[in-house]
Amino acid sequence: MGARSQMAIVPRVPAVRAVVLAVLLATATCVARADSYYLTVAGLGGEPDYEQRFTQQAADLDRVFKSAGATAHVVTLSGKEATRAHVTSALQTIAAEAKPEDDFVLILIGHGSYDGVEYKLNLPGPDISANSLAQLCNHIASRRQLIVNTTSSSGGSVPTLAKKGRAVVAATKSGTEKNATVFARYWVEALQDARADVDKNETVSALEAFQYATTKTAAFYDSQKRLATEHAVFADTGNGAAAVRVASKTTGEGRLLASVALVRFGAERAAGANPAKRSLLARKEQLEARIDTLKYQRAAMSPQEYRQQMTESLVALAKVQEELDR
Repeated sequence: MGARSQMAIVPRVPAVRAVVLAVLLATATCVARADSYYLTVAGLGGEPDYEQRFTQQAADLDRVFKSAGATAHVVTLSGKEATRAHVTSALQTIAAEAKPEDDFVLILIGHGSYDGVEYKLNLPGPDISANSLAQLCNHIASRRQLIVNTTSSSGGSVPTLAKKGRAVVAATKSGTEKNATVFARYWVEALQDARADVDKNETVSALEAFQYATTKTAAFYDSQKRLATEHAVFADTGNGAAAVRVASKTTGEGRLLASVALVRFGAERAAGANPAKRSLLARKEQLEARIDTLKYQRAAMSPQEYRQQMTESLVALAKVQEELDR
C-alpha cells in the first residue's frame, strides 16, 4: 500500500504529522525496494596456484552474495571470462539497471601493477586501468558504492577511484607494495565467519570485514616472522584526504564503510554454526597459510621439493573445499 493510500485512512492526523508520516512511508518503501549489485573480478593469476586461489575466492564471494536472495544481482568474472571487454560490459549493464537507492559493490582480486602514475588490474588480454574503472563506475547511479581492491599495488588505485559516496578499500597502502597479497583471503573469510560480526547485529559491514582482514593479515606476517609487505587502507569520506587504516568518529573516516552491509546472518546462515563446517574452515585457513608460506620459502627450496609440497597442499585444499561445498 502506497504512502497516499495510508494517508487516506488517517484523515484526522494534523498537517505536520501527516507530512512526516508520508515521508517516513516513502522512505520505508525505498528501503524495501533497494537492491544490491555485486561485481567480482578475479584477474590473471600467471601461475596455477594463483589461478586456483583467485578463482576459488571469486567463487566463494559469488556464493556468499547470491545467498542474499532476489535483491542481490551478482556477476562474477574469473579465468578467461575476466577480460577488459567483459568487465566493461558488466559495469555498463549495472549502470543501466541500478537505481540511486541501490548499493553497488565491486571487488577486484588478483595481481595489479603501478608504474608510478597509473594503476592497472592484470587481466587476460589488455589490462584495465583505475581511470577506466573509475569512469565506468561514475556512470552507476548508486549513491552508496564500495570498491575493494585486494590486489598487489592496489594502493596506487585509491586516489583515482575515491569519490564522495564511494568507499575504496585497498590491500596495500601505496602502489609500491608490489608483492602478492594475502589480504584477499581474509577479506573473503570475513564474509563467511560470524566472528567478523563484532557488534553482534547479525550483519558483517564493510568496516568489520576490513578490520577482520587487516588483523588476520598482520597475524599472518607475525606468525611467519616476516616484515609485512602489505598494509591495507581505505578512503570513504570523498574529501580528497589520504587513505587511512583506522576509522575515526572525529573525521568521519569509516562511516560509509560501516553503513555497507555485506553479509547478513540469520536462519539461512545457521549452517555456519555447524562444528564440522567450522573445523573445515579452520583447516582451509591452515592450508592457505601453508601455501603462502611455501611461496615465501620457494627460493630456499629445490624445484622438485617446492612442486611436491605445493601440489600436496593444493590437492588437500581442493578436498576441503569440496567438503565445504556439500
